[in-house]
Amino acid sequence: VQLQASGGGLVQPGGSLRLACAASGSSLDNLSIGWFRQVPGKEREGISCINNNDGMTYYTDSTKGRFAISRDNTMNTVYLQMNSLKPEDTAVYYCATKKRDKTCTNYRVYYYFDYWGQGTLVTVSS
Repeated sequence: VQLQASGGGLVQPGGSLRLACAASGSSLDNLSIGWFRQVPGKEREGISCINNNDGMTYYTDSTKGRFAISRDNTMNTVYLQMNSLKPEDTAVYYCATKKRDKTCTNYRVYYYFDYWGQGTLVTVSS
């Protein structure tokens, strides 16, 4: 499975960005996709996930109500719509999926995920 994250950039506080995670080598029907972010000196943290089978979505408290994860199976792509961005959302964002447990269980913990996109930088600054 190969994942490619894109869509990062510079945005002002209160603005929006949409990240994309394109999958190849496997159909999204078989994958749950998690989004993570990391800032220097801190552990990579899971912030959202979407289940492969029922489309159920998960968010951390820091992203709930502002971020929305969705999938387009025809494009084999998962999106993360980020609204009302704050300076503390500045990070490198990654998408990831698992090899065996194809669910969002433990989506906050990076070491449960096996395949990673290359990361895309989001900078929220005025």
